[in-house]
Amino acid sequence: MKKGLMMFVASIALLLSACSRDTREKLYVYNVGEYIDREVLNLFEEEFNCKVIYELYDSNETMYQKIKAGGTNYDVAFPSDYMVEKMIKDDLLIPLDYDLIPNFQYIDERYKNLPYDPENSYTVPYFWGTVGILYDQSVIKEPVDSWSVLWDDAYKGNVFMYDSQRDSLMVALKLLGYSMNTHDIEELEEAKQLLIDQRPLVYAYVTDQVIDNMIAGNAALAVVYSGDATYIMDENENMNYVIPKEGSNIWVDSMVIPKTAQNVELAHEFINFMQRPDIALMNTEYVMYSTPNTETLKMVADQEWTQNDAYSPSEELLATLPMETFRDPGEFIKQYDDIWTQVLAAPNRK
Repeated sequence: MKKGLMMFVASIALLLSACSRDTREKLYVYNVGEYIDREVLNLFEEEFNCKVIYELYDSNETMYQKIKAGGTNYDVAFPSDYMVEKMIKDDLLIPLDYDLIPNFQYIDERYKNLPYDPENSYTVPYFWGTVGILYDQSVIKEPVDSWSVLWDDAYKGNVFMYDSQRDSLMVALKLLGYSMNTHDIEELEEAKQLLIDQRPLVYAYVTDQVIDNMIAGNAALAVVYSGDATYIMDENENMNYVIPKEGSNIWVDSMVIPKTAQNVELAHEFINFMQRPDIALMNTEYVMYSTPNTETLKMVADQEWTQNDAYSPSEELLATLPMETFRDPGEFIKQYDDIWTQVLAAPNRK
């Protein structure tokens, strides 16, 4: 009887061991933050009988360094425009086979053949948006239309700036009337001084923490990405979003296949799946960033949370503003790094 029990236990252990060995194909996906509806990953696994290994990074720069260093096997990544340009220059991406991505037909023409990938050889747009000012209308009664409000002494300690070198310098450069892609060190020095002058007014430099803080009404003003603004406004009716008259960043995040990819065909299937209109709908409703998918856009057109200049800025509005897309500064990034280090090191009290 004891021997029979031992054989039974051994059989169960063997069965559990067999079940634990997942022999399905694996797809390694590298993305930033909570930038996808996780149920989408489950649906892809079911439909393609595979296992998605989903890993997160905290910035484009982290993603770039890890892929460039080698030793990884990521099949799909989600870089922003300027980082796509850098990865193409450094020969880190595989050209896409668009015959395997028929859902590319749903991508709005405005988000194809952009300067960072002019031949559309490497990218399928995922989300797009702008950077602007989110403000509390219960606190700020006057019209907000300029970056200059972030330097108003009336809001000392009531301003969140974005803890991002390019985005925060963009704010200062645009206010000064310069390009956010400048290679002029004197212009960068002016922007640096402007941000240093602002430091006593800034409550904190933040990233994703801005979402909960603004929903709670912990500050009157914040520099935010448009998708975060859409979500915050949906949660707090006092908040409003504006793209300042001096212009801003209009950005596009894309899906790419790094040369580290071990499963290129399945990576194409994933990219195509992500732009299937019903799947793109799940993602845009979850993340609340603007979709470049024309069919999905029709599905959300009558939803209240899309009726604002964060999710749906009109073509007329964007055409009247000096909007730019970030470009890879190449070696000049060292100057940006140095300027930003000096801004963060400056005292935050007058």
